Amino acid sequence: MLAIERRNQILATLEIERRVLVSELAKKYAITEETIRRDLEKLENEGLLKKTYGGAVVVDNLSAELPYKMRAETNKTQKLAIAEKIYKLISPKENIMLDASSTCVHIARRLKNKDSLTIITNSVEILVECSNADNISTVSTGGVLRGSSLSLAGSGATFVLNQLTADKAIISCKGLDFERGVMESSLEEADIKRTMAANAKELILAVDSSKFNRLSFAKTLDLLQVNTVVSDNIPSEWAKFFDKASIKHL
Repeated sequence: MLAIERRNQILATLEIERRVLVSELAKKYAITEETIRRDLEKLENEGLLKKTYGGAVVVDNLSAELPYKMRAETNKTQKLAIAEKIYKLISPKENIMLDASSTCVHIARRLKNKDSLTIITNSVEILVECSNADNISTVSTGGVLRGSSLSLAGSGATFVLNQLTADKAIISCKGLDFERGVMESSLEEADIKRTMAANAKELILAVDSSKFNRLSFAKTLDLLQVNTVVSDNIPSEWAKFFDKASIKHL
């Protein structure tokens, strides 16, 4: 395993468990504790974690944006379950907007089995994923490449989105809060998702259970702007809120 792959996996574990131990990581990867300490030091220098005695803890930085490869490994089983649920909500010949989240990459991969879809996306990963799917027409938003998220953003991307209409926009988020609504870690990504929502007949929020009751940097949307929430597991207090607000939830 390459060092960068190991560090991405360490970050994925940290995102879920909130802390890691040097001794446990050394055993897991069959390497020395000194090597793990160097990994943690590099990740700390990049602002992605905080070293502690014997390990590291997650950095609760509201604007921190984790690398795409790390996000792709985080809660992968939950994201696959979400993709399966969303597959059943999509009809042939629909125009679908997908954001650049790792959740939407899994969704795009599943939707490749649908006939005659048009996928509109700012995700480089989704563009590549759908490039060999003869039954899918893929439209890129264009825009400025954001390397950390493999997304296209900026005024060029929002201009293209504003010229189009979709049957459904499917977005994910970094956090959901009763007061602050749907939240994102950067203004650029929030703007793209807000524009997708404004140009779709229906808005589907695809969110794994770790995002509930979590704050992030930039407000994207009010909760009442969402038509359907799809998750691997919806906390009971959120299910009650969605029922009261007439928001479908799966």
